[in-house]
Amino acid sequence: MSDRQAYIAFNLTDRIGPAKLERLAADAGGSVAAAWEAYPDKVSRTGGKVDVAAEEEQAKRYGVMIVTPADDCYPSRLRGTPGSPLALYVKGDVAALSKPMVAIVGTRRATPYGHAVAHRLAADLASAGWCVVSGLALGIDADGHRGALDAKGLTVGVIGSGLDRFYPERNRDLAREIVAKGGAVASQFPFGRPADEQTFPIRNHVVAALAQGVVAVECPMKSGTLITTGIAADLGRPVMAVPGPVDSHMSAGCLDLIRNGATLVRNADDVIEMLSPLSPRNGAKSGEEKPVEPDPERPPYSVEESLVMLHVEDTGTSMDELVAKTGLSARKVNSIAMSLRLKGFVRFLPGNRIAPPR
Repeated sequence: MSDRQAYIAFNLTDRIGPAKLERLAADAGGSVAAAWEAYPDKVSRTGGKVDVAAEEEQAKRYGVMIVTPADDCYPSRLRGTPGSPLALYVKGDVAALSKPMVAIVGTRRATPYGHAVAHRLAADLASAGWCVVSGLALGIDADGHRGALDAKGLTVGVIGSGLDRFYPERNRDLAREIVAKGGAVASQFPFGRPADEQTFPIRNHVVAALAQGVVAVECPMKSGTLITTGIAADLGRPVMAVPGPVDSHMSAGCLDLIRNGATLVRNADDVIEMLSPLSPRNGAKSGEEKPVEPDPERPPYSVEESLVMLHVEDTGTSMDELVAKTGLSARKVNSIAMSLRLKGFVRFLPGNRIAPPR
């Protein structure tokens, strides 16, 4: 068995994540294939035998490519990213997953305002050369995909089920159009896996990891969108949010993100300005991220953020230590830490600590 096949096999068990697999492979001399041979619990999620050959045969029948970290075409932004998929099932152009990419996310129950803003943002970003990624859900996600398509641009949909158990059914035709027009639909779930409460947060992680920045257009306070933006912040991706009416339930989540440090964006120009060092119009090759260079006329931190960042260690610094070293109140330090997290300057660690992005 090759390393590629071993990745697929581990993914079929649905019990092994990338962190555990890294440890198993290290114990097996660095070989994923050797780790599989030594792994005692070779049982699929459904309780049957793990059959990689059958899975690959089914992928051929569906016209799906299974991509693993052992493949050169595995998306570069996922390599080395915590929680990166062991396998991606891709229908369409695999290369689309490595394009310069912005995520547009939001509520399924969008208002007319949210629908219009998401569509316009996606269309303008696609026209500027960005690929739009989202979760192919109803509402804002679908508006993002549709806006990119209407602008004759690329878009990638990441779903929370196996590709053969497509959900939601109402967006199946949209998924077909995405593939037909040069984009891709992807899932990390094997064939036969239905959507459920566990799969959607996992799907959100892939959306956030693929993107170079995430824009929340409209969402309430309790929303899967806030899971996606939280993951993006932990991965060091810039988090942006579109403001809405202060008395709108559907804008409450975005307004709270902005209040806690997310970048307020009104249009595609604001998004492009935020991500300008990575812009495909600024010389970045397809799938290549241009290093971020600081603008000397625009300090990346406020004065108080600079004071906190001065004491943030690579191994992590606790909130209590930051309070003692900065002289700021605990409430202020926590607020600044959240702002830095949403801007992608720090990540949160266990034990109420923060550290620079990976």
